[in-house]
Amino acid sequence: MGAGLDKETLDMVIDSIKDFSATELTDKKLIEIDEKDEFPIDIINQMCGEGLGLHLLFIPEEYGGLGGGAFDDYRVCEQLARVDLGISTGVFATFLGSDPIVFGGTEEQKKKWLTKIAEEGLLMAYGATEPAAGSDLGALKTIATPVEKNGKITGYKISGSKQWISNGGYANLYTILAKTPGGPSWFVVERDAEGFEKGKPEDKHGIRASNTAALSLDNVYVDADRLLGGEEGQGLFQAQLVFGYTRLMVAAFGLGAGWAAIDRAIPYSLERIQGGTPLSEKQGYTHKLIIPHVVKLEASRAYIEETAERIDDGGGNLNTEGAIAKYMATVAGNEAAEAAIQALGGYGYTKEYMVEKYKRDVRITTIYEGTSEIMEMTICRDRWQLHLKSRGRHFHDEAAKMEELHVKNNTIGADTAALALHALAVVMERAREKRLTRNQHILFRLGELTAFAETAASFARRADRLASGTLIDKADARFKADMIAAMSRIFAREAALKVSEEGLRWIAGVGEITDADIAGFESALNLSAIHKAQSGMITDMDFVADVIYERVG
Repeated sequence: MGAGLDKETLDMVIDSIKDFSATELTDKKLIEIDEKDEFPIDIINQMCGEGLGLHLLFIPEEYGGLGGGAFDDYRVCEQLARVDLGISTGVFATFLGSDPIVFGGTEEQKKKWLTKIAEEGLLMAYGATEPAAGSDLGALKTIATPVEKNGKITGYKISGSKQWISNGGYANLYTILAKTPGGPSWFVVERDAEGFEKGKPEDKHGIRASNTAALSLDNVYVDADRLLGGEEGQGLFQAQLVFGYTRLMVAAFGLGAGWAAIDRAIPYSLERIQGGTPLSEKQGYTHKLIIPHVVKLEASRAYIEETAERIDDGGGNLNTEGAIAKYMATVAGNEAAEAAIQALGGYGYTKEYMVEKYKRDVRITTIYEGTSEIMEMTICRDRWQLHLKSRGRHFHDEAAKMEELHVKNNTIGADTAALALHALAVVMERAREKRLTRNQHILFRLGELTAFAETAASFARRADRLASGTLIDKADARFKADMIAAMSRIFAREAALKVSEEGLRWIAGVGEITDADIAGFESALNLSAIHKAQSGMITDMDFVADVIYERVG
């Protein structure tokens, strides 16, 4: 996507979203839209048109756009999610719908369609998911039959069904994945094409401000120049090119919605008096319902930002890293919203205070763009191959890098992150020796543990970069270096404990294991060092609480 915007331009875009939301998307308005289950097309058109022009972010400059990079889009998606995830989904669907053109179109197709989107602010939809196939793009049944004239393909007739399509009922332009004789391929389909029907809006649990509808295509004719890339069979490859990027944006949604919920709970706890003192001064409240979620959200931010930087620097598709970012941030966002309801008590369960809406909305982030379970499988499949190819050294080598970082900066928990990575290497090797990956659940759990260990390492790197002044200037700047260091230490402890104890649990959970095996496994995991590393946890949590509640500078 290129280097993207400069800091001043990005800040201006984010500020414009804040200003627009303050006047057009008040709590009262958002609750009204949610209750009516209404797609606010006028608002979406303002945001993706002459009003805010957010659609220009994902369009390269040569086609009339702003040429935003992955880092810019993450920051914008986070800010949008802080306002309303349903509306954010409507905006994101246009980002997503254009991706097959951006990454798979010919130069002529890009110039035609991207310029048109930029100039006219067209709303888009991404037509991949099908009723029976779900997220399995390889199982699609929509067919594109070639139409020939004088022995030359002049067009295609597309027939099939699509399900769960964001903006499905309102988009001006659709990218549709269909099976051709040469394999899965993407096509551009316009809204008013003959035989193209849009279903009624789905009655959803959350993101009710978004439009989600089924699509039906009955011999919908498109000219041959609507085949993206001009060659059949490139559809799955083109889709793979953007998974790392698009999943990063959904990760940003989880991050933004989670923070929006926690940022409602924090002021509430300052005002709510119980037993003569505010809830904000009660450790049993803050250390359960606020601090752990602040830490997990910021840990996921570290991984999002690191991955976005790598994408913008030409680091490749980073599909596995995108999966880790999405997994960690969306789970953290869901847990944060759930905790915010609990934090507000009975008020949290009412619609007036918004947190129950955040919870209903953020729930979708663990489902769309690939479920959390698909993320776990994606993560494990890739990192398992690295483990095998390196003869079990990969995560030990990553741990060694953390140990080197600890020598440079011993305040950021890099040594504890190293313990987590070493433990992960041990767990994976035990799984290999005992051939436990034949159990699908073990694969999923290895994916989860990998995500936690890698995120701990990423958080430590972010803490070090912030302390040394080398963090990218477009990074979120809410917290200072000492706060990020404390949170990094907290998360590293949690990751090390999770990887070691849950790893032991699942390895022991398959078949029989002797006392000697358990003792040897515990020693290899270095459990005593991991338990010792928990020292200082409450002190660090106290400090994080003091910063959150502005009791220290």
